[in-house]
Amino acid sequence: MGALGFKDSFYCYDDLYNAYSEKHRFYHTVKHIEAMFRHFDIVKDIAERPAELELAIWFHDAIYKPFSKNNELNSAEWAKEFSLSNGYYMEGAERIHSLIMATQHNGIVQDKDQKLIVDIDLTILGASPEIYDEFERNVRKEYKMVPTFIYRKKRKELLMSFLSKVSIYNLDYFKEKYENIARYNIKRAIEML
Repeated sequence: MGALGFKDSFYCYDDLYNAYSEKHRFYHTVKHIEAMFRHFDIVKDIAERPAELELAIWFHDAIYKPFSKNNELNSAEWAKEFSLSNGYYMEGAERIHSLIMATQHNGIVQDKDQKLIVDIDLTILGASPEIYDEFERNVRKEYKMVPTFIYRKKRKELLMSFLSKVSIYNLDYFKEKYENIARYNIKRAIEML
């Protein structure tokens, strides 16, 4: 966060770490953030504003309640408030907010950094089948209170929405590296539901 001119914020780091360590999380954990940063480190040279993107990755799933429709919004608001309280300018704080909102995966992304965070967030879809299967199991654990027949229906709808796109990924690097395996994993997951 030093790249944005912020002072060390150990209290915020602790708050974020504790949020990602909540007991109801099985996929949206610190491990997910670490994986995103491993991917980000490989592609950060193509980011327009890498420091803002890094902050957005930290916050993008900070608020995660399985039955809430406002997780991204609440996470984005927290990131924006944090940025402004550290003296960051409004336009930059709003860009960070928009990056997090892009991870809802329900709209058209506007710029390269939004495409980048979305693609990084979706790299799990193009993981090896073993890792992908673990991801599916962990997502199911996060929604363990949902009856099986409802979960299967909703999960299938979500997975089909990815397959219905011309491409799951936005940027060429991710398309070349993950698109085919992601489609394979998703088709297989649908068959197993």
